[in-house]
Amino acid sequence: MAEIGDDRTRFANAGSLKAYAGSAPVTRSSGKSCMVMSRKIKNQRLAAVGYVWAFVSLTRSPGARAHYDRRREAGDRHVAAQKNLFNRFMGMLFYCLQNGHIYDEAIAFPQPTPEHAAAA
Repeated sequence: MAEIGDDRTRFANAGSLKAYAGSAPVTRSSGKSCMVMSRKIKNQRLAAVGYVWAFVSLTRSPGARAHYDRRREAGDRHVAAQKNLFNRFMGMLFYCLQNGHIYDEAIAFPQPTPEHAAAA
């Protein structure tokens, strides 16, 4: 929180906070090629904390673990799945700060209902 500051209007949207933290990917395209890369310019301390935050949440949060496992099953490597989880956490943090809500695991990682699970 100290790295973000206490000004709630500092970041216009969740994407700008994610870019500042280094969790949002950068897409570079040239001609027929398109590459998705990690950000080089970012708040290094916030990025380091994000790595630890995502890693620890894998053992403490069933919802975060399920999200990570879904990303791994989709073909992401460990670091990519972890960065995706950190990116999601940054979006949740932005929402909580803007709306004055407290983090709730059930809202952050809703469990699929039986009819949604059958459709997937």
